[in-house]
Amino acid sequence: MTDPARAVGFVHLHVHSSYSLLEGALKIAQLAELAKADRQPALALTDTGNLFAALEFSEKMAGAGIQPIVGCSLAVDFADAPPARNGAIARLPRIVLLAATEEGYRHLIALISKSHLDVPEGAEPHASLDWLQAHAAGLIALTGGPDGPLDRALAGGHAELARARLARLAQIHGDRLYVELQRHGLESEKLVEPALIELAFGVGIPLVATNEPYFAARDDYEAHDALLCIAEGRLVSDSDRRQLTPEHSFKTRAEMMELFADLPEALASSVEIARRCSFRSQSRGPILPRFSIGGKAADEGAELRRRAEEGLEKRIKDHGLTLGFSEEEYRERLAFELDVITRMNYAGYFLIVADFIKWAKAEGIPVGPGRGSGAGSLVAYALTITDLDPIRFGLLFERFLNPERVSMPDFDIDFCQDRRGEVIDYVQQRYGRDQVAQIITFGTLQARGVLRDVGRVLQMPYGQVDKVTKLVPQNPAAPVTLAAAIASEPKLQAF
Repeated sequence: MTDPARAVGFVHLHVHSSYSLLEGALKIAQLAELAKADRQPALALTDTGNLFAALEFSEKMAGAGIQPIVGCSLAVDFADAPPARNGAIARLPRIVLLAATEEGYRHLIALISKSHLDVPEGAEPHASLDWLQAHAAGLIALTGGPDGPLDRALAGGHAELARARLARLAQIHGDRLYVELQRHGLESEKLVEPALIELAFGVGIPLVATNEPYFAARDDYEAHDALLCIAEGRLVSDSDRRQLTPEHSFKTRAEMMELFADLPEALASSVEIARRCSFRSQSRGPILPRFSIGGKAADEGAELRRRAEEGLEKRIKDHGLTLGFSEEEYRERLAFELDVITRMNYAGYFLIVADFIKWAKAEGIPVGPGRGSGAGSLVAYALTITDLDPIRFGLLFERFLNPERVSMPDFDIDFCQDRRGEVIDYVQQRYGRDQVAQIITFGTLQARGVLRDVGRVLQMPYGQVDKVTKLVPQNPAAPVTLAAAIASEPKLQAF
């Protein structure tokens, strides 16, 4: 009978996407295509120090028929590091954590959050062993490969230190710990592999084979090498910088089975780990806190109606009516909007937004008058969320909220950049820190910028780089990709 693990052969458990910022070059859609083309049944994403891609990865992999495994490469302070040479500050070793269950995913989120928020200012984001202990349930741990605590200690000639670290990780993770082996042709990997195998067999901890891809194909190596130089402010000609190999590309199952043919148990462990993981993150609707008054939950619909009607009355008194419209028409528009808002269960949202805007204005923090589709709401105007009378300017409420196209309303609000933090602090105190999140924006290298950066790390003459760069069309509103610029400009093609 055929062993199912051998039939699958290998599962990737240590993959970096472009969300390993200025380190990885694989986009999530590209990862899905590569895995699908090789008929891979599962794949784990382990970006460096973050879970930025977790949801996108989970959705796109599941859509491609591939089991997504959410993980992370996390720096850990073992508080046992030998003195650094020449006074240099060594980077902390990293382990890989994979969410096997929903509990494990929640623990992974907690660890990543703590690694960024609960460490000394300026320190590398990392977790302590105590944090790992407190959040171990539901997580599978790999020892991290060349950047891991075992490999680092063995490469430095500290065999006992490696043994002590492995014992500590085993005490934390139990039978959910695996000793990771990588083969990318690096001398450091070849040097420590025999000791790693001996160490694992000596204490009965299983081996697992991994490939740590940062880019798609071997041909991408030089471009990725330039990316690392851009990230670290180094030159391609520098010999003492971080360098990978062409083998850090995304390998197929057949390539990995051939590479680790002498250690079939390490290949089988990768499949076993995938089978132990039964959770994937999924998109969910927004979860709003209940609006409260004096610590007690309010009837949001009734409270919104009361405040909106009182607010409209004050607006009419202070600013009058739009010429050609009666007060009755204003009240009919208000009643219509309130009915839609209440039926769609967004009364609490309007109350919450109005609450922190009112607080900001009372504190003298400049707030914008309102922009975007939210300016079309008379309820927003009555609550002082916006300062634009939508009837006066002929703005439509339906563009903001429409029962036929159910989606979360989204007010675009501008606060003074110098005091914006005060508003965020108020919202966290009023509704709870665990109820408030800030949305991140990821910058990308634009065509002109990347040409200048690559020219610098390759030490090309400035005049030559400048001449090439100016051939790329400049359009900030719709940035041109490098591929599109080359396709449309014969001179750029010639260069």
